[in-house]
Amino acid sequence: MKKRWWLPAWLMIMLVGAAPVQALATFPDIDTQAVVDAMNDPGWVIVDTRLNDAFNGWKLDHMVRGGHIPGAVDFSANWLKVDDDNLDALLSEALTTKGILPEKRVILYDANGSDAGKVADYLSSRGYPHLYHYDINAWATDKTRTLDRYPNYQRIIPAVVLKAVIDGTLPESFENSKRIIIAEASWGEEKTAYAKGHIPGAFHINTDRIEPPTTKDPVMWMLADDKTLAQFALEFGFTRDATVIVTAAEPLAAYRVATVLQYIGVGDVRVLNGGQLAWTMAGYALETRRHDPVPVTDFGGPIPGNPDVIDTMEETRTGLRTPETFTLVDNRTWQEHIGESSGYSYHKKKGRIPGSVFGYAGKKDAYSMDDFRNPDKTMRNAAEILALWRKQGIDTRKHLSFMCGSGWRAAEVYYDADVMGLKPISIFSDGWIGWSNTPGNPIESGIPEKSSTR
Repeated sequence: MKKRWWLPAWLMIMLVGAAPVQALATFPDIDTQAVVDAMNDPGWVIVDTRLNDAFNGWKLDHMVRGGHIPGAVDFSANWLKVDDDNLDALLSEALTTKGILPEKRVILYDANGSDAGKVADYLSSRGYPHLYHYDINAWATDKTRTLDRYPNYQRIIPAVVLKAVIDGTLPESFENSKRIIIAEASWGEEKTAYAKGHIPGAFHINTDRIEPPTTKDPVMWMLADDKTLAQFALEFGFTRDATVIVTAAEPLAAYRVATVLQYIGVGDVRVLNGGQLAWTMAGYALETRRHDPVPVTDFGGPIPGNPDVIDTMEETRTGLRTPETFTLVDNRTWQEHIGESSGYSYHKKKGRIPGSVFGYAGKKDAYSMDDFRNPDKTMRNAAEILALWRKQGIDTRKHLSFMCGSGWRAAEVYYDADVMGLKPISIFSDGWIGWSNTPGNPIESGIPEKSSTR
């Protein structure tokens, strides 16, 4: 067993300029059999320290196979670099949720020989005495060993893969892509966000193009009709056979546009996992040069080409009448769900749709998604998302229709569910705002009898 002698980062800072001292802890390498033995031992926990995209299934760092060791939890070294005043609290919560506790023996694995050491430094500074290192390449090259990956992991892509696409190569899962389009989504005109920095080569989509504001008071932003969406597709050069990568400074905008493109009928729509933060944390620069889309005259098929992505008001009413096969999942804050807050400055009605089930989103406001994100804004571990839903009695074998205020938060949850391979799934895009502004629709508030409190 090879031992790595090391000092935690905090102690190294204290000892700068001091005489050499003996290291205080070891970080020994262990072999595959030791990992196998630990898999069924509750006193051990196996931790994937790589980018979450690798955990999801991407073959990064020259891996021969993608995915994670069965039963492993994730705690990415990338999270330690996030600039957030609340980072310590986020990391502490993650350690507890994942069962990465000081009294356990913790196996930290990586593929690049660097990520695990960074997490070991951090855990050591918190008093973790039993840390071990494993090189997952040994597992990946042994074809008798299973690696778990999400069925549709390729739907959310890492920055390094997007960089390869921009550089003109066709990386993993893009081999059959004939025409690749990169679009940056945000609300407002280009000067609001796009002009300040975007992914190189991306053109801008103002989300008002897919959900134009109403002229009546109060102003609402609801999904455009099919005719308007068809014109949008042609004007921005989208076709049925295109591969579209949607990016954004705030991932919610990217997911919203991506799900609408799916509804329109674009066959291959992907999102940059973590948004612009993932790009800049990977060491890549944003650009400010403006790019224009290249319009087309023929989409190549009917619009909408995939109508099942979006549930209409009537389809939602019908689904609610058959709860044995259908669940309307409310992806708003708990305060919105029980009627304490409307969630929006421009919409005053409070409450929920009768029969909807609380499905989590964020804890702060209508723009937070921390229940579904890691500290670096990437998709949260699927097992943890599913655990939240089980707490609320959500059966993923049913048709899950996701809703929020008007479709942004629900779009991100829909993508997560798609990555996991859940089906059938859809989005009630009108959401609470559309439902509560439709005369005759019932509304309720208060804590539901069958709901587990947040």
